[in-house]
Amino acid sequence: MAARDYDSEIKQLQATMVTIGKVLDLDAMRREIATLSEDVADPNLWDDQANAQRVTGRLSVLQGEVDRFVALSTRLEEVELMVEMATEEADTAALADADYELGRISTAVETLEVRTLLSGEYDAREAIISLRSGAGGVDAADFTEMLMRMYIRWAERNNYPVEIFDTSYAEEAGLKSATFAIHAPYAYGTLSVEAGTHRLVRISPFDNQGRRQTSFAAVEVVPVLEQTDEIEIADEDIRTDVYRSGGPGGQSVNTTDSAVRLTHLPTGTVVSCQNEKSQLQNKASAMVVLKAKLLARKKAEEKAHLDGMRGDVQASWGDQMRNYVLNPYQVVKDLRTGYESGNPSAVFDGDLDPFIEAGIRWRVGADKADA
Repeated sequence: MAARDYDSEIKQLQATMVTIGKVLDLDAMRREIATLSEDVADPNLWDDQANAQRVTGRLSVLQGEVDRFVALSTRLEEVELMVEMATEEADTAALADADYELGRISTAVETLEVRTLLSGEYDAREAIISLRSGAGGVDAADFTEMLMRMYIRWAERNNYPVEIFDTSYAEEAGLKSATFAIHAPYAYGTLSVEAGTHRLVRISPFDNQGRRQTSFAAVEVVPVLEQTDEIEIADEDIRTDVYRSGGPGGQSVNTTDSAVRLTHLPTGTVVSCQNEKSQLQNKASAMVVLKAKLLARKKAEEKAHLDGMRGDVQASWGDQMRNYVLNPYQVVKDLRTGYESGNPSAVFDGDLDPFIEAGIRWRVGADKADA
């Protein structure tokens, strides 16, 4: 076996980190952090709690992004020194430790490098994810809830704030639908590859005969809008319905009609929000989701491939993009990229990065092939 060329590998990783830093625009991040830090220091910030939460959340995410990059750069410097000292002293044990650490750093750099592939118009935005139960009855509703937990756990692993707008519970178990936002830079570009139909195969816990059941759920991912985005909605194009929000089994039902459902009449797009206590707050949040979905629809129609951006899928046989098989064997396999994992439990617990990275690389390759 040829000796590992540590010097060449480290120099390549350092060059990659320089490229990543330019793409992330760390200087711009630090300037925004300084501005947000001044806002946080303002004693009047919490007079508007919604704005205060946005400011502090954005500050936390940006600081986390910068800290992640700096920590990885520091590890790379340290492993370079480890290799140099171990080589000079012919310390095989120390060299083995450096070899192991360099492997871990290479994986981390590769993960961070994927960010540089996100160059779409809205890739840098935060993301709104909508889940919808498909074919499969109660198992599909349960699967939808499993997917919601999976994406929230993925966000928690990365210290990304999650804001839940709406959860519609099924009668027996699980969710009929759910909508939530992940507040992080590039969340849309990162998670947009998750859009599509997901398929679960398992022994149904809801079947007293213990039969195997196949169920489906649809995942839709759209970017969060900014004030500069031009989406105007006429008042007469919206129907507003209010109702009492509730939780599973009829628990946590409000005593007032605070939940809001907005229907965009020209397109039939429907969004709901029941997370806030105030009807006005719920309506404002619902409008954020509605505008994001209408922007996704508009841009996708302009490009003549609505399904590609909006994730408008049937959630049934024939159009799934990923299979989660728990019986008769255990595997999660992405049908587009071919990437698979033999540990579904870890995937459902938020271990999604390998699937996401493979999806982003697959999409870039597909775009180049179409060009």
